[in-house]
Amino acid sequence: MKRDKGEYLIQSIAHALDILGAFSPQEVELGVTEISRRLGLPKNNVFRILATLELRGYIEQNKTTGNYRLGLKTFELGQTFIHSTNAVRQARPVLAKIVEDVNETAYLGILKGTNAVYLDVVETRQAVRSASRLGAIIPACCTALGKAQLAFMPREDLMHLFGRSKLVVYTTHTVATREELFRRLDAVYENGYALDEEEYEEGVRSVGVPVRDYSQEVVAGIAISGPAYRITPEKIQSQFVPLLKRAGLELSKRLGYEVGVKMEGVKV
Repeated sequence: MKRDKGEYLIQSIAHALDILGAFSPQEVELGVTEISRRLGLPKNNVFRILATLELRGYIEQNKTTGNYRLGLKTFELGQTFIHSTNAVRQARPVLAKIVEDVNETAYLGILKGTNAVYLDVVETRQAVRSASRLGAIIPACCTALGKAQLAFMPREDLMHLFGRSKLVVYTTHTVATREELFRRLDAVYENGYALDEEEYEEGVRSVGVPVRDYSQEVVAGIAISGPAYRITPEKIQSQFVPLLKRAGLELSKRLGYEVGVKMEGVKV
């Protein structure tokens, strides 16, 4: 009889991974006491695991505060994962063509829970540009890249993700309620593209579209992002949306999507 993989669990390794997973974009530094409290582990155990991870480069200690943060080795692992994914390899020429055509920064990203994870970027050649989001993990509900994917999820899945979550407000334009978010996702589903109207950063506007693969399901998103004074409503409709829809379809085909295959979309 095949044994369940849970029987092979090594507790100390599991605790080390739990500690690494405790860090987030909202809490980049944590102390021993806080980690111990959250994970229900003895402080001595937490300290010893942190010390081991620090020696290996996966954790760093802030000498000023005494708190800990993720080390360079975790970034290197993340980069290895990013470059090993087929979507990134296939997306790079598509993103480069977008930048060649409109000279604005183009991104590829996926969903991870309620967040959008930015996997790759080709930056504009223009001197004035928004700060790169490469590697960033940002609430999907206030990004075009994230909403372009959320809109094609079944309503029950969205309710599970956002049913009890309080939406974080970043700017005066950020969607503040679940009802408003769902209403906007309805529009994304109908129109085939999503907007970030300065919802995460003041002065930065984005346009995003979904990407599908061989399963016919939405698996990623691509987006154009830049200063709001350049990403104007007029340009969005006349240039960016048509360009992104063509690019999204091209990348989808590269990932095995078959045009004409009937898909049972689920309207949120």
